[in-house]
Amino acid sequence: MKWYQSLKTHIAAALIFQLLLIILMSLFSVYELSLRKHDYAILNLAGQLRVTAQNLVSESHNYKLSAPRDYESYQRDLNFYHKNILKQIKNYSAIIYDFERRTLSAELTGQSEPIYCNWDDQSINQLDTTAANWKQFASGLMAAMGSNDQEPRLEYAAEYIVDNGQSLIQSTDQLMRPFQRMMEIKLDNISQLNVLAIVVFIIINLILLLVFFKKVFQPLDATRNVFEKVANGNLKSQVEVNSTNEIGILSESFNHLTQRLSSLFQLTERVHQANNMDESLAFFYEEFKAFFPIDWIGMLRRSHNSGEFVLERIYSDGNCELHENDMFQDSDPVLSLALSSNHPATIDSLENKDSNLLKQLSACQLTSVLSLPMDCMNKDDIVLVVATKKHDAYLPQHMELLGNLKNQLSHSLDKTIGMEGLVISAIEGLAKLAESRDPETGDHLTRMSLYSAIIAEQLSKESKYSKDINASYIRDVLRFSPMHDIGKVGIEDSILLKPGRLTDEERLEMQNHPEIGAKVLERCEQQMNALGRSIFKIGIEITACHHEKYDGSGYPANLKADEIPLSARIVAAADVFDALTSKRPYKEAWPVEKALTLMREDAGTHFDPVVITALEQAMPQVMAVYNEHKHV
Repeated sequence: MKWYQSLKTHIAAALIFQLLLIILMSLFSVYELSLRKHDYAILNLAGQLRVTAQNLVSESHNYKLSAPRDYESYQRDLNFYHKNILKQIKNYSAIIYDFERRTLSAELTGQSEPIYCNWDDQSINQLDTTAANWKQFASGLMAAMGSNDQEPRLEYAAEYIVDNGQSLIQSTDQLMRPFQRMMEIKLDNISQLNVLAIVVFIIINLILLLVFFKKVFQPLDATRNVFEKVANGNLKSQVEVNSTNEIGILSESFNHLTQRLSSLFQLTERVHQANNMDESLAFFYEEFKAFFPIDWIGMLRRSHNSGEFVLERIYSDGNCELHENDMFQDSDPVLSLALSSNHPATIDSLENKDSNLLKQLSACQLTSVLSLPMDCMNKDDIVLVVATKKHDAYLPQHMELLGNLKNQLSHSLDKTIGMEGLVISAIEGLAKLAESRDPETGDHLTRMSLYSAIIAEQLSKESKYSKDINASYIRDVLRFSPMHDIGKVGIEDSILLKPGRLTDEERLEMQNHPEIGAKVLERCEQQMNALGRSIFKIGIEITACHHEKYDGSGYPANLKADEIPLSARIVAAADVFDALTSKRPYKEAWPVEKALTLMREDAGTHFDPVVITALEQAMPQVMAVYNEHKHV
């Protein structure tokens, strides 16, 4: 706390303030006496305003009575009546202007120097009203005379002044009253100064007592009441902080304590509400912000096949070149420090570190890293990594906090990993069910699902669909694309396994499989919706629409262009590409370039042109999958 925020300083300042008040009141008396000589000049100018207003009305009334006029009389009036109007407007405006700026020029007062006015609120308010009335009056008068200065419309001007002059006179009269009252008050102030000093001292002491009551006694009572509420379990209760003194600091410290306790309870509650890894990471990210800086969070798990760590999930508000499924060695300092100690570990500088993960985080302008090993029931090696752009952000208390939360966080991850595993197993089982009815495809499901994910990822980088595609979307396309033909379980073997060409009736029957598959997944989705979740949305889109064509000639609903879900357009391209480049009992595998040529020709009719462009751009990744899993 600064010295100027202390209650002791405030009390001393109050005493000094009283002494200064005595000095100021003495100076005020001298000042009021010196201003008295200016009062007459002010009243004189106010009187001039009244006379000017009356002259305007009187002259205009006489001018109206002398009508009708000939050209000679009009020219005469230009020299007299018109000039008088302009002169009086100028005089009235000059006085009002000086009144408004609280400075009376020497030209108006006849004094040797300007007079600086100090008026009370009532005088100022009435002056503002009179000034506004005058500006409105003058504006209307000038409009009545017209824009031609050589031939002003004097009859219109006279008519306007006669009609509106009385209100101007009345407004001018009303200005003199507060001026007079103000000057009388000044005299009373001087004569009653001694009495006023006593009253002011009493008022000041009463105010100080009231302030002390509000700043000390009331906050103490309020704090005591909040303490009782918190003691009874209401952690959201907060003490109102009205000052920065000792009591304010005490209140802020208490509020900070209750906020942290409340946030800890909320964090524990939210992490157990997560139904999948994405929700878990999002909840961690949002709740951690209450305790320390965070701009990026990722979950890495050791692969059973390679032994390397896979970046399985990412959550961040900003953009970063790190991607899900990136691989990192277990010797990486970010991982090894946390795993070796089984406690949170922090690295505050990302420069010159022998770590691929740190280098990539540094490229994203993330300068502080904190890693937390998870204790999962399945004994998987999992590390939670948080990072921020702030230098030296993570302190010992932050690591202690995460260490205390480790069990709750690990339990939440266990639950969501298990739920995701069940969902994936169910999806794979349904896909294998469809594949068992049509075994000739070999590794078709594996290839086309990987092709679909590669195309979706390419679209997320630089296409008109990039804003619609995130890591979760790509994951769903990868998972659900193998289910595209699940509806074939409802097709009779005599049609599905027929070696020759299908008849028209059989072909129509075969074309029912998208709707059959969609209905199966819709029932699954209904069951998940009843539990407050949604899992099969992308799967339903793919299953129902992967045989639709971009020009509307597909089936079953003849959808076209953007009417077809993007996921289905992606899978349609991946499915056809794999069908063309794979060997089947009824054909040989096409060369990749020949397949691409055909699909390029069908872009805009069968396929979405943007999807085909993405397929061509991603051919290096596609060919890696093709060479590993090809069936030719």
